[in-house]
Amino acid sequence: MSGSTARFDEFETVDWIHDGAKERRRQTEPQRHTEPRHQLLLRAYNAIESWVVVTLVGVLIGINTAIISIATEWLSDAKLGVCRSSWWLNEKFCCWEHKAGECTSWSTWDHAMGTDTVFLRYMAFVALGTVFATTCAWLVRVYAPLAAGSGLPEIKAILGGFVLRGFMGFSTLVMKSVGLALAVGSGLSVGKEGPAVHMGCCVGNVVSRNFARYRRSAARQREIVSAAAAAGVAVAFGAPVGGVMFSLEDLSSRFPRKTLWRSFFCALIATVSLQAMDPFRTGKLVMFQAAYDRDWHVFELVFFVIIGVFGGAYGGMCIRLNLKVAAFRKKHLAKWAVAEVAVLAAATTAVTYVNSYTREDMGELLSYLLQECKEGSKGWNNMCDASQASKVAWSLAAATVIRAVGTVLAYGCKVPCGIFVPSMAIGASFGRLVGTLAQMLHRAHPSWHMFAQCAPDTPCITPATYAFLGAAAAMCGVTKVTVSVVVIMYELTGALNFLVPTVIVVMIARIVGDMVVEGGISEQLILLNGLPFLDDMEDEVLDVPVAALMCRVYDVHVVREQGMVADEVRRIVTTDVRGFPVVDDVGRVTGYVGCRALARAVADAGIDQSATIAFDQSVHRAGVLQLSALVDSSPVTVRPQTSAETVIEIFRKLGPRVILVTSEDDGQLEGLVTRKDILRHVRSQH
Repeated sequence: MSGSTARFDEFETVDWIHDGAKERRRQTEPQRHTEPRHQLLLRAYNAIESWVVVTLVGVLIGINTAIISIATEWLSDAKLGVCRSSWWLNEKFCCWEHKAGECTSWSTWDHAMGTDTVFLRYMAFVALGTVFATTCAWLVRVYAPLAAGSGLPEIKAILGGFVLRGFMGFSTLVMKSVGLALAVGSGLSVGKEGPAVHMGCCVGNVVSRNFARYRRSAARQREIVSAAAAAGVAVAFGAPVGGVMFSLEDLSSRFPRKTLWRSFFCALIATVSLQAMDPFRTGKLVMFQAAYDRDWHVFELVFFVIIGVFGGAYGGMCIRLNLKVAAFRKKHLAKWAVAEVAVLAAATTAVTYVNSYTREDMGELLSYLLQECKEGSKGWNNMCDASQASKVAWSLAAATVIRAVGTVLAYGCKVPCGIFVPSMAIGASFGRLVGTLAQMLHRAHPSWHMFAQCAPDTPCITPATYAFLGAAAAMCGVTKVTVSVVVIMYELTGALNFLVPTVIVVMIARIVGDMVVEGGISEQLILLNGLPFLDDMEDEVLDVPVAALMCRVYDVHVVREQGMVADEVRRIVTTDVRGFPVVDDVGRVTGYVGCRALARAVADAGIDQSATIAFDQSVHRAGVLQLSALVDSSPVTVRPQTSAETVIEIFRKLGPRVILVTSEDDGQLEGLVTRKDILRHVRSQH
């Protein structure tokens, strides 16, 4: 594992122990002063409030996703032409009442200008795609820089116990939504499914902060953000169960049963809201839903293994190459973010227009690749025409390479961008290619022994199912997520008979991908960008005592129980630390006090600089400001010889912001250690 600590200072650490204690006090305090007959109503209100918040979050996520889907479809089609009768309609709705090939309302740009020139169509496609992407990059840079990227690495850090101010704010939500439609509609090799998680978390944060109970408690807010993350994945793939599984498997560091239940409910509400909006007017939650009624044969396992190996190899190489691109971008292109996006969009659209498979929006392309061939139909782009099989195979191979290169270059640029659907499109293209080649082999040699299982009057090989498996393999290869990928793919298709092949290709993709690079794209970006995340240390062996990692006592600001004056306290609360150990006159630890609470108490007291402040509850003298109520008298402490691995487990399971290190003999303060100290030490060793 390698990585930096560049962005550690942007994140504040949440003290889960302190936060939980405050929340318990807030819950019991009103009940003490409430009549018994009203306590039942108070408990009922507290129970209902959480479900109201979850419901509001789910509804808003579903509506927001539907609006983005509609806008993305219109922008994608706008690069190709315009609806003469109603410019605000995309091609599908413009030609809703017409049969294929008979629509006169929709015009390509050259026809709209009264000519019939392929070059004009090409230039319009490139120019509009570049304008959309450049506008997106400019808006993000000016109004919400935190809206760039997928947001998944930061969400993982936040759910792991850190706070990044503004990352889930309203302005970020607005620009993420607007920018995502522009970025995907521009034709860049990015998807909207990863950023859907970030947008879902933004909705959860914005809604929950309007309720005092969640605004004051980081632990309760984490429940809502976890549920919103699950809902974001659910609406992205039309898979509520898969969304919950993804949040559990890849995003959340802590996922108790209460959070699981609320996440499922939020995902359900979000998908129902999206279904009610029906943005595609097909009854489908996502454009690329499909259904399969044919079974698979044992001999096809050979082809499935090939698809699984490709998924893992693609995922591993994509991660490695994308990290190199990201490092180059940080070093050389940081000042030219908008220009980089403009050049990237121009190059991408110029190349993708040439290939009919890459010219299409990736969601629409997936819907074609995952569709079974109907008997007697040539299918979209002649994919089902046996006489065109060789041409289709070459086009699919070219599309796989073009999209793979485009995804490596585009993912991580300064626009909202995801990698799920681009990877699925790459995997589906390769899977359809393998299925087409297998079908060609069967047609050429139907008497081979390996094809003995094939029934004589029915199609033996279904290339669409190979595309389905390829999409699953590539998605697993780049994210290193397994169980939730299987569940998502099952919910997309309902193909229970292909559950075993899906598990096989996903497991092979995971094994091969881990051989190329450890961890998924999010974990690697956490390390590259220097984000604090404790759970990425599960495989680390730290054979050192905590004394080797701690901040020594002579570098620590401390608060004395007695004898401090207001001027001393005012000076130390202006430092960038979050709290101070409280010690007695011989240096023994008696507690811990938070910096913000201390600063607020001193400011509210309005005392002069020479006034005495005491943190010992036994001191009751006139003219002394008594602040012992602010002191946590039982902070987490360890001995200097305690192993670093034990300290990591304490941080992971209990969640304190800081652990004090005291001497074994008399409890004197010897230093302290934070989660960031542990991470800094580990990353400095690699």
